[in-house]
Amino acid sequence: MGEFELLAKLRERLPEAGPRIALGSGDDAAVTVPGGATATSVDAIVEGIHFRRGEADLATIGRKALATALSDLAAMGAEAGEAYVVLGAPSDLDEDGFHALLDGMLDLARATGTAIAGGDLTRAPVLTLAVTVVGHAPAPSDFVTRGGAAPGDLLVLTGVIGGAAAGRLLLDDPSLAPAVPEGAAARLRARQLDPSPRLRSGRALAQAGATAMIDLSDGLVGDAAHLARASGVGLEIEAGSLPLAKGVAEVAAAGGRDPLRLAVAGGEDYELLAALPADALGEASLRIGEAAETALTPIGRVKAGAGVEIRLPGGGRLEAAGYDHFGP
Repeated sequence: MGEFELLAKLRERLPEAGPRIALGSGDDAAVTVPGGATATSVDAIVEGIHFRRGEADLATIGRKALATALSDLAAMGAEAGEAYVVLGAPSDLDEDGFHALLDGMLDLARATGTAIAGGDLTRAPVLTLAVTVVGHAPAPSDFVTRGGAAPGDLLVLTGVIGGAAAGRLLLDDPSLAPAVPEGAAARLRARQLDPSPRLRSGRALAQAGATAMIDLSDGLVGDAAHLARASGVGLEIEAGSLPLAKGVAEVAAAGGRDPLRLAVAGGEDYELLAALPADALGEASLRIGEAAETALTPIGRVKAGAGVEIRLPGGGRLEAAGYDHFGP
């Protein structure tokens, strides 16, 4: 089947365009009438770097591609809007494979209210999905950036961390699996292969008055450093308050790794780190509870200065670095 026939078949499966889309997939460009303010982000996942085709089915890979992009909108407190997908396909991906990838993306798109409004197909040496997402808010000031944290703010974290890194260890070395019950191991692997964007939690934190926010794609310590730098402040994180995913400690120990270091340096948890005025914690917790997506944990504070300190219960400091695609 040729490129244009395949595009036509895939396009037929897209749901009817929503009210913001005046012209959807099929022309040279989509036309939208968003109103208010928009936030746009681009994210990509590449075979051999972010996933391995033997570890997850194609629907899961498609879902992860959209999820990682939508996580950036969650970190802005945005409402999901449109997505545009560029698929680079290796020669061994057949028509059923294209449809399976779309199945996964459509599944998450329906769950999050995202309209897949266009994209492109091309050949590539390995399977690659680049997704552009557009989020919406009534006004630019309703978005939460990385740059608004102020001394005295609390640091809060959604959900649990370390699960994706522990899942990566289990996928790389299946002999570690007996360290935890199979159900726990499956959940850890799922945190790596099939993340969930915290869109409802991001909007809840924005509505509660979050002053700065970032999603944890490159690890807590690395992403906290991005927030601190953008805000021109220092961050102090209490290691003893960090909520680690169940099974992280056991898997880390079985692999000869320090659980805390694994949790703060490992990426792809896609939780949200936010700064909040101290008097907004109650409202933020209430709104997070109403979102019914995850929990909220205070983990530290914002202070004058620069950089990130992770304080150990005994008074020492944990030295760790986040993930860097181009690092050593």
